[in-house]
Amino acid sequence: MKPTPPQTDLSTPTRRSFLKQAAAAVTLSPFILPSRIRAAETGPNGFINMAFIGMGLQNRSLLGNFLSQKVKVVAVCDVDTTRREHALKIVTEFHAGHPERGAFGCKSYSDFRDIIARKDIDAVCIATPDHWHAIITLAALEAGKDVYCEKPLTHNIHEALEVMAAVKRHQRVLQTGSMQRSMSEFRIACELVRNGVIGKLERITCKVGDPSRPYNLPEEPMEPGLDWDRWIGPAPMRPYNSALCPRGVFNGYPAWRSYAEFGGGAVCDFGAHHLDIAQWGLDMDESGPVEVRPPAQAEALSGAVMVYANGVTVTQTGGGNGMRFGGLRFYGTDGEVEVDRGSFELVRGKETMIQAARAEKEFLNDAKIRLYHSKSHYEDFLERVADRKRPVASEVEGAHTAICCHLMNLAYAHRQTIKWDPGNLSFADPSCDAAWLTRDYRAPWKA
Repeated sequence: MKPTPPQTDLSTPTRRSFLKQAAAAVTLSPFILPSRIRAAETGPNGFINMAFIGMGLQNRSLLGNFLSQKVKVVAVCDVDTTRREHALKIVTEFHAGHPERGAFGCKSYSDFRDIIARKDIDAVCIATPDHWHAIITLAALEAGKDVYCEKPLTHNIHEALEVMAAVKRHQRVLQTGSMQRSMSEFRIACELVRNGVIGKLERITCKVGDPSRPYNLPEEPMEPGLDWDRWIGPAPMRPYNSALCPRGVFNGYPAWRSYAEFGGGAVCDFGAHHLDIAQWGLDMDESGPVEVRPPAQAEALSGAVMVYANGVTVTQTGGGNGMRFGGLRFYGTDGEVEVDRGSFELVRGKETMIQAARAEKEFLNDAKIRLYHSKSHYEDFLERVADRKRPVASEVEGAHTAICCHLMNLAYAHRQTIKWDPGNLSFADPSCDAAWLTRDYRAPWKA
């Protein structure tokens, strides 16, 4: 296997002109890059060259997880100078203690397009705010790179369709961060449901929290070191507020998730986890609901209901409804199973079982349906990069779950029932405006 040739210095005319051409292509249409750009082969020591884009708390956690695998981190990117340089320091110190990873060469960038243009990068890990997910993902796929992208995979339904099409077109591997599929208690719960251990499934409740709302925060003074225009990117320009992007190395999750311009509220945040497991238990990974209803109360922020063609309903709840934990509960004719991170309960008649491993041993030894068994979300991605197979949470699962989240937010935003055609991935009701599928993109970005 040939080693990756050294990178030409950025100051040379050849490199500079290439970057200029690539950047122009991404600016006008961030998904069209020259077809000759392809990710490098895995290095001679079996390490995959990865870049990390968006260095907040989530990606710092992902960075640590991937550094423990056969990965060489060659680039980090953030629009905030402090976070960018902090991430570079983490990688520098790690590689200094691990000479087996090869010569250290990690660089930091403020513009993701500089990373996309590098031929030596095999895969990117994206953990930016949601409104950037699809644009960076699509640009990376066009450049021949594999992608690990945080959930929700997209900011709107149109982007979900574009990402699925791009993965197929470019034959890349994509894993989205719906990591509960790699947690045994969730897999076992879904296997119990799929194998009829609780009888015929009738309904599901998911505790996911509130929908998104329009941005309404006051403007705060801008501090140096943050490129606010680039942070906003394709979203409509809004005044800076530190709740959206706390400065420096912030050890929390910023409030941009709550605002429709940038995220999808808790419906897209934890909904991308729990609704994803509901889809898995329903065997609807490549489908979805036929109808989404808003709550009966006009101002309610919980109680939206997804209805599937088989009659099963999935209700978004703020808690209660017979749930002991904060996850989701499957209700069948012969029992119930509730699951959350580290919590499990199977109820059949008068018997209650709180150990997922025991339930698996007792009820699933001879099960006809066994689901994808991933022990580690990060290892699963890297293994699929190596063998080119579909990972546990591919673009298919990620996009269809994101669509569920977006449909629920639309039901809240417009306070009307949304009729949906999961086969054609389109509205089944003429009263639903096709413009709801997408958004207006701030120039020069578009999808």
